[in-house]
Amino acid sequence: MDVKPKLTSLENASLIRKFTVLFVVMSLLPFLVIAYLFTQYSGSGTISIDRDTLAILLFLTGFGALAGFWGMRKSIVKIQELTRHTREALSKNIPDLGKIETEENEVTQLTRAFNEVTKNLEDNIKRLEASKQTIEYVLSKIASGISSLQTIDTFLELIVEIMVKALEAKTGVLMLLDEKNAELYVKVASGFKDTLKNLRIKVGEEGPGWVAKHNKPLLVPQLNKLKTEEENGPFTPPLLGVPLTYQDRLVGVLAVTGKLGGGNFGEDELLIVSNLASQTAIAVENERLHRDAEQTYLETISALAIAVEARDPYSRGHLDRVSQYAVKTAQKLSLDDEAIKEIKDAAELHDIGKIGIGDDILKKESILNAEEIRIMHKHPIIGEAIIKPVHRLSNLCDIVKHHHEWLDGSGYPDGLKDDEISLGAKILCVADAFDAMTMDRPYSKALSIEEAKAELKKYIGVRYDAKVVEAFLGTI
Repeated sequence: MDVKPKLTSLENASLIRKFTVLFVVMSLLPFLVIAYLFTQYSGSGTISIDRDTLAILLFLTGFGALAGFWGMRKSIVKIQELTRHTREALSKNIPDLGKIETEENEVTQLTRAFNEVTKNLEDNIKRLEASKQTIEYVLSKIASGISSLQTIDTFLELIVEIMVKALEAKTGVLMLLDEKNAELYVKVASGFKDTLKNLRIKVGEEGPGWVAKHNKPLLVPQLNKLKTEEENGPFTPPLLGVPLTYQDRLVGVLAVTGKLGGGNFGEDELLIVSNLASQTAIAVENERLHRDAEQTYLETISALAIAVEARDPYSRGHLDRVSQYAVKTAQKLSLDDEAIKEIKDAAELHDIGKIGIGDDILKKESILNAEEIRIMHKHPIIGEAIIKPVHRLSNLCDIVKHHHEWLDGSGYPDGLKDDEISLGAKILCVADAFDAMTMDRPYSKALSIEEAKAELKKYIGVRYDAKVVEAFLGTI
């Protein structure tokens, strides 16, 4: 198979090919003329050439030189144009390229230009690597934080911590508005000293106060070396502050100050914090609405508890007495303040489920039959269902539901035994039983204090826990 040489336009050829061809045109023809004359001289000792031949040789030599010069000049002009366009294009993104001196040759300019490009790419790679590390940190914090998010405070702490890390700031703070006093108070802070976490500032004062007053973002650069935080307060520039607004109503302010690596905050960072602030404001407002709704529900529950006592004349004062017995017993057992409060609150609400029991059973003046007993045994379950929706009361569910459980498993509603019953439920069981035994009922007369004590001792290990009974009797 014959291989045909592929001819391509010199215009589109590579630079090295162009220079090769031009070198041949400029150098080969003069060389051939000189070689021809040298051959004549070597053969005859003289150079014999007619005028027409000399004219043709001179024309070809001159034409080759001019063609080579024109072609090389055209290539150099293209290099110059390429250099100029490269500098103009790159200087838009790399300002330092504008400093290249025009008297430098094109090769030097291109070299310096591409050195700047390389340096810029390396800087971008470093920034991307830093961004990658920040993203990894943010994702890890979110992954570890979401599983433990139980309150709005935990969520806000996570938001501020991530914001400070992502913006490489020194400090970050989320301040909420106290409308009554026209002040901002610190809700969550990162990087601040503990003494500043109780800081309150008037609306209009300091950077965050200005943001709150004008309900506008604030970006304050650091123009020179300023005083330290101790000398100039916690909101030393560079400072970035954004209002937290919900439906045009100011909720608070989100702010960051200082840059770990120096420099100032920019418009891109302001946009990031603004977007974060809008979502945070929604979360804060939703929590406020939820808290208000929960408070209303709590007040309703308290009213229900009072209504239960009002329906049953034999149980008036029962909740208060049981609560006092339970608290004293818990104190005798050296429980911590949180556990004691939990038992106290549960005692005050332990019979709230009776609101779901009909008056025909609740006010019956004779002994209940088996079906009525079964219905009455539902009141702890009803009580748990009533208080469970309230977050701050959810920890009382176990005690309220199981305060009628006995150690031998014959209690209700779940028939729990021994250690399956919580200590709070065991305490409330004893306190509730003692008060019931010492009060008159339609179907039974009240026992004396001593008789009730004896009854508790009689059922130690069967119904009641020995340590709880001992502690209870120590308070009577």
